[in-house]
Amino acid sequence: MRLAFMGSPEFSVPALRALHAAGHDIACVYAQPPRPAGRGQKETPCPVHRAALELGLPVRTPARVRKDAAEHAAFAALDLDVAVVAAYGLILPKPMLDAPRRGCLNIHASLLPRWRGAAPIQAAILAGDAESGITIMRMEEGLDTGPMLLREAVPIGSGMTTPELHDALSSVGARLILRALEEDPPAVPQPDAGVTYAPKIAKEDGRLDWTQPAAVLERRVRALNPWPGCFFTHGGEVIRVLSAAIAEGAGAPGTLLDGAPTVACGDGALRLTRLQRAGRGAMPAAEFLRGYAMPVGTMLA
Repeated sequence: MRLAFMGSPEFSVPALRALHAAGHDIACVYAQPPRPAGRGQKETPCPVHRAALELGLPVRTPARVRKDAAEHAAFAALDLDVAVVAAYGLILPKPMLDAPRRGCLNIHASLLPRWRGAAPIQAAILAGDAESGITIMRMEEGLDTGPMLLREAVPIGSGMTTPELHDALSSVGARLILRALEEDPPAVPQPDAGVTYAPKIAKEDGRLDWTQPAAVLERRVRALNPWPGCFFTHGGEVIRVLSAAIAEGAGAPGTLLDGAPTVACGDGALRLTRLQRAGRGAMPAAEFLRGYAMPVGTMLA
C-alpha cells in the first residue's frame, strides 16, 4: 500500500519500522524540523526523522502545514492510498486530510473518547485510570474526534510510570496499524459520553503541591517522569523527586516527618525514594540525605 508516515517522537518509531518491514510503499516520511539540542545546541533531527534516514526513506520537515498551499499540493502529488499519523505534532488541514484515498489514520494513545488531546499517557496515570490503550481512528478536522477503526486496552499496573506505559502503547500501536491497513475494518463513530481532554504538560505542572492527597502526588511523580519531572524547593534550591511511595503519617502539609524522608500531605504522607539536585546525579533518598541536610520538621515548598 502506498502511504505517507507522519510522526516525530520515539513513540512513533516502532510503527514506522513495522510499516517498512511489512513491505508497504512509504512514499514520504513527515517529521518535525530539526531543533537545537544538547550543550552545543546542535540542530538535531527528531527520532522519526533519524529512523527514516536509517531506512533510506525520503523525509519532509515543514515547520507548518495548515495554510501552506505548496505543502498541500506536494502532499496530494504523492498519490497516496493512506497516511499514517502518530504524534506528528502539527495539525493537518482539510486538503491534506482528504488527499489520501483511504484518508489519514491516527495512532492515538488512549481509549477514545477518553483523553483526546496532547498528553493522553500522562493524563491516564494522573487520573488513576486502571487502563489506557490504543485507538486507530480516521482523522477529521476536530481534535481527536474521528471515527474509530480499532481499539486495544493496556492495563496500567501499580507503580507504572509514563515511560513504561509509553513503550507498551507504542508497541501495541505498531501492531494495530498493520491490522487496520490489512483488514480495513468499518469505522465506528465515537460516543458522545465519556469525552475527556488531556492538555499539554507544562514545566510548572511538576511542582508538588503538598496540600493534595499523597495518592495524587504519587501518581504525579510517575506521570511526569521523565519530563518535566516533579520537584519541590528547599532553601531556595529546586530538588527533583524521581520516585516516591505512599506512606503512613500525618502533619501540616509539606512537613518533613522523618528521615526516610516522609512528607506530610493534605491526606496521608509521601515517602521520597529517589532525589536529585540541580547539576548532580540522581540517587536513593538515604544517600541523598547523607550529603544534604533536611532536618525533621522542615517545611518543604
